[in-house]
Amino acid sequence: MNLKVEVPINATKEAIWNVITDIDGAPDRISGIETVEVHHHPGEDLVGLKWTETRILFGKSATETMWVTEAEKNKYYKTRAESHGAIYTSIMRIDEKNGQNFLGMEFYSQAQSFGAKFMATVLGPLFKGATKKALLKDLEDIKSHLEG
Repeated sequence: MNLKVEVPINATKEAIWNVITDIDGAPDRISGIETVEVHHHPGEDLVGLKWTETRILFGKSATETMWVTEAEKNKYYKTRAESHGAIYTSIMRIDEKNGQNFLGMEFYSQAQSFGAKFMATVLGPLFKGATKKALLKDLEDIKSHLEG
């Protein structure tokens, strides 16, 4: 599954970056996140940041551990998670278009196990719509926080 969503945000790239990289504070800004537990914070460099996040997905609590694999300050960071026979990659990015800043998210899932491939085939279309809706809600929550 591959998804891309974005929203315009009336804030500087630096302000957006500070909010999206404050993983500890995410539950205070993003309504779908219940808790975050940071396991490793590498300091100034975001690469290597690792945390466990519990959020509401499909009406139930779901917990995943993720880590930052790439980052460029004020531009993007990429995370990876491995769970339930699949690899999940997401990218949070800040883009400027015609003087307007946009916060975007890309989400990719790659089924690895037979069970995950079967579920992706059978339930993929249902999950895709719900996942897109959840990603947009996260971005709208961040936008609301930044724009007040």
